[in-house]
Amino acid sequence: MSPLAGRTAIVTGASRGIGRGIAERLARDGALVAVHYGSNEKAALETLEIIRERGGRAFAFRADLEEPDAVDTFYAALDAGLAELGQGPEFDILVNNAATSGSGRLHQLTSEVFDRLVAVNVKAPLFLVQGSLGRMRDGGRIVNISSAATKHAFPDSLTYAMTKGAIDTMTLALAKELGPRGITVNAVAPGYVATDMNARRRATPEACAALAALSVFNRIGTPADIADVVGFLVSDDARWITGQYVDATGGTSL
Repeated sequence: MSPLAGRTAIVTGASRGIGRGIAERLARDGALVAVHYGSNEKAALETLEIIRERGGRAFAFRADLEEPDAVDTFYAALDAGLAELGQGPEFDILVNNAATSGSGRLHQLTSEVFDRLVAVNVKAPLFLVQGSLGRMRDGGRIVNISSAATKHAFPDSLTYAMTKGAIDTMTLALAKELGPRGITVNAVAPGYVATDMNARRRATPEACAALAALSVFNRIGTPADIADVVGFLVSDDARWITGQYVDATGGTSL
């Protein structure tokens, strides 16, 4: 039997990049995957197509996590998508992957960008977990996507690094609070992964080589590298792991 058969998983920001990789992996493991996206419907539908072509089950739903009513919109759209499949609102897995970047260095910061990053990267994940309390089954799994930027100085994107630091702190507190229900909460921290978010940093062969050299494996990560770590953490095999920051950077800066 597939390890996630009979389970329902939500992956935020699953239309592209790491989120798409995670959605594909969880679907391959047998979960019904709710593919959340913020604006790129075309990319979300491509994720669905990939999953369905491989025999998986998935549906897409939209919610802009920057909006003040983001959580209400998110769960209303999720419930509607589940209902169309004859499913109730209960689920088993929440992967908080959606994030935005672009804050820049200290002298480049603006209140507008700061507020946007905090809304999407911190406020939304926290209140999505709060909103899940009546929906997530006991023994569920929460995985928050963090970043290597919380363990290494990253002045190039100061606010982004700060928001991911908040995710690490949140993970610890939630793991303790939700433990009595058998719900595990962990953070996975990628290093450089080839996604649209960091495409400008990979604009030349020299830039790619420099990023690859940060890993002991001398390559840039792929979404599958991160997805496989998440796949383990949401499985029964990881039932005794909670409150952890899992370095998934390929040995960056060892």
